[in-house]
Amino acid sequence: MKADAGIGWELDKVGKQARVLEDIGYDGLKSIETAHDPFMPLLVASQNTEKAELITGIAVAFARSPMIMANLGHDLNAAAKGRHVLGLGSQIRPHIQKRFSMPWSAPAARMREFILALRAIWANWYDDQPLEFLGKYYTHTLMTPFFAPTNNEYGAPKVHLAAVGPLMTEVAGEVADGLLVHGFTTEAYLRNVTLPALDRGLARSGRTRADVEVSYPVFSIKGRDEKEIAAASKAMREQVAFYGSTPAYRPVLESIGVGEVQGELNALSKQGRWEAMGDVITADVLDKFAVSGDATEIGVQIKSRYSDIIDRTSAAYASLDDAEHAAFVSALA
Repeated sequence: MKADAGIGWELDKVGKQARVLEDIGYDGLKSIETAHDPFMPLLVASQNTEKAELITGIAVAFARSPMIMANLGHDLNAAAKGRHVLGLGSQIRPHIQKRFSMPWSAPAARMREFILALRAIWANWYDDQPLEFLGKYYTHTLMTPFFAPTNNEYGAPKVHLAAVGPLMTEVAGEVADGLLVHGFTTEAYLRNVTLPALDRGLARSGRTRADVEVSYPVFSIKGRDEKEIAAASKAMREQVAFYGSTPAYRPVLESIGVGEVQGELNALSKQGRWEAMGDVITADVLDKFAVSGDATEIGVQIKSRYSDIIDRTSAAYASLDDAEHAAFVSALA
């Protein structure tokens, strides 16, 4: 199982951080799109590492056009000498419309077309195919030599797609190179909903499970003693509650028989009662979402639960020092 680690956004520090994490043995380094652009830290990392894959986990697809994303993916993959993995996600309607001021519609269908448009653009750049992409949501028919990249030695990056619901998961199986499982999931949901949906998508494209990578960042409660575990558990309960308040994620809660708490969490979120939301998540529910212990125990538990169904992982939300990173990687090896 491959091990991934997150890198920060401070560009004056991320180069050293990336070197250290690669030397420890991580297979991939992830940059997320929250308050900062996810590509610039990876560009810095590309100049300070040699082996690790550099992954956007995720970049918001619908905040950009396929052409802009194609350029970003190309440039970073060229800088990283073929080590970039373009991890995409849809975000949710309010953010796309109200934060990014971009259109929203049928996210799974739009994402499928977005990725196909990327591949059409790259086919023009790398294989001299005519650019004639005519879709429902995106149209790309103009590319002159002046605007086509010429540093094409490493080709297109792999495309991984983040998904929670079955429809988006099917899209990942059909058109992507990998599936980024949302951290807000359970083993039951992963086995009974996510993987069957992935298989349906793979069947549509004539591919098999061996043709995609499944990556799952497991919620991890790290502590060296009971006091630290208790403090980390409280923070994780609030994190699980935050995700659980989203109506679209109700099926994940239903997978462990607690779908009814979604409405309660949603109501509390509208009142801004974040700490009270965490109290709704019991210890039994938390155990379905997270592993806990020191860095070695976290790695052992992830491997025990998921090694037969995922290809790569990370200790999500666990703050690890260098020694703990090494212990985590060793436990997964």
